[in-house]
Amino acid sequence: MSDLFATIRQSVLTAVNAAVPGLPPEIAARVEVTTTRDPAHGDMATNAAMVCAKAARLPPAKLAATIAEALRADPAIAEASVAGPGFVNLRLDPGVFRAIVPAILAAGEAFGDATTGTGTRVNVEYVSANPTGPMHIGHCRGAVVGDALANLLAKAGFEVVKEYYINDAGAQVTALAWAAYWRYLQAIGTPMTEEAFAAAVPGGLQYGGDYLVPIGEALARDHGEALAGPHRTIAEGTQMWLDTVRDFTIDAMMRAIREDLALLGVHPDVYSSERAMVASGAVDAVIGKLHTDGLIYDGVLEPPKGKTPDDWEPRPQTLFRATNFGDDVDRPLRKSDGSNTYFANDIAYHNDKISRKFDILIDVLGADHGGYVPRMKAAVRAVSHDSTKFEAVLCQIVHIVRGGQPVRMSKRAGTYVALRDLLEEVGRDAVRFTMLFRKADAQMEFDLDQAIAQTRENPAFYVQYAHARCRSVLRMALETLPAAELTSEALARVPLDNLTDDADTALLRRLATWPRTVEAAAIAREPHRIAFFLYDLAGDFHMLWNRGRDDSTLRFLQAGKPEETRARLALVAATAIVIRSGLRVMGVEPVEEMR
Repeated sequence: MSDLFATIRQSVLTAVNAAVPGLPPEIAARVEVTTTRDPAHGDMATNAAMVCAKAARLPPAKLAATIAEALRADPAIAEASVAGPGFVNLRLDPGVFRAIVPAILAAGEAFGDATTGTGTRVNVEYVSANPTGPMHIGHCRGAVVGDALANLLAKAGFEVVKEYYINDAGAQVTALAWAAYWRYLQAIGTPMTEEAFAAAVPGGLQYGGDYLVPIGEALARDHGEALAGPHRTIAEGTQMWLDTVRDFTIDAMMRAIREDLALLGVHPDVYSSERAMVASGAVDAVIGKLHTDGLIYDGVLEPPKGKTPDDWEPRPQTLFRATNFGDDVDRPLRKSDGSNTYFANDIAYHNDKISRKFDILIDVLGADHGGYVPRMKAAVRAVSHDSTKFEAVLCQIVHIVRGGQPVRMSKRAGTYVALRDLLEEVGRDAVRFTMLFRKADAQMEFDLDQAIAQTRENPAFYVQYAHARCRSVLRMALETLPAAELTSEALARVPLDNLTDDADTALLRRLATWPRTVEAAAIAREPHRIAFFLYDLAGDFHMLWNRGRDDSTLRFLQAGKPEETRARLALVAATAIVIRSGLRVMGVEPVEEMR
């Protein structure tokens, strides 16, 4: 019985089908079995009667009574009663919950694995920062959310590829090359002042962080003065050195980004280059594809109300018929000067992912990209002929605080909080857990004091402490019981009839919801639900631990009572397994002990 909710739902559907023969599948699909808000009302509730009443041509309450009567014959259900306008509340036989323990021990960390996504290929693209500077706190939340989401989808049975899109084309990387070139000129002893250099280059000096100093020095070591003019100033003929400097700088920045991501525990499966894609002709190819499908025309867009977007021009442009696919306006793909828009590049990139046979494309984006979502959905529908689904997960901004005051932690990056500094301050596990302990689209404050506190207010510590306590109990048990009796296989055979206290039952109920939590979180694309579940599970375990201080019968190790001890050790081992399983999804390392 790996998913108790699915098992009970099947029992409910059997009762419904007996009462309503020939129930249409689309109605049956709406039947749910959920936990009750108040345990006093039972363990689970179903909406079956309310969903099926119209098809049965019966009042919901009357159909609920019929369903309840049928369910009472199920040995797994101790009570079934009608509530409200037609809900059926269910109280399960206690043995059903106890049976969860051997199921967990038998499956190990695979307990909770779902088949929801079986046969579905998903590409999760996240971070995808411009390689123009070190990773900072603005990238961190999307990196953690995207990575945990990919792990969650894999646990739910999806075939997942994690991807990083390198935005290495366009004006920003050209500006980066100019900034790196300035650091190169400094390294070879240029007589130019920074002000003179900034005045001499297109757009001025946009990237001035100290992180470019080592790159300038490396360019000087590799090329000497060959990239500079005759007086060690800006070389004439920009193209003679720009490509060299740009390629060198992008490579150096991507090495640093990969290192920062590794420190965060993020390891993309694929890195895709925007510049390589553009050079391959993919943008022109996808525009030609849309033209062939009659989805391209030349026109002038109406001026938008409010803030004018960058891609609006009061003159003819090459436009994509995005309104055919649900967008509110058509979108420019080429400007009046013939150059492609960023959106055209994005369509080509997503078309490349479509060509790799993904069924679902998920982009994890900053909340400021919310306006991008409708146009990208339209584009994916158009180029895939509705065979591929596009989704976006939006991540709100994170503010770093200490003592309630904003903090600037960076020693190297300039005006923002560098990811590496944050990791050095509080550690990878605390960063990841804290980032996931709030819904992605809600703004959050990352409290440095809380992230290192050893209290319940620090969710990372609270959950890690529960796992460490579980492991401590199992190590202590080895002092009095043979190791062969403490394996998962042996504990799975232990009778559990003495696990009858309310605290036992609360913990068992929570463990039983793990498979359903995984499935629901994956379907909703909400990895924060895993963090919430683990926090609640840790709370149930800590409560049972504390109860044992006052009631010796609830202690995990009981002198002279080997059967009672083994039963409690089975519960402890099962709890540790589920905590580890959840932490793996979050990318957080389960600790064996805490000092």
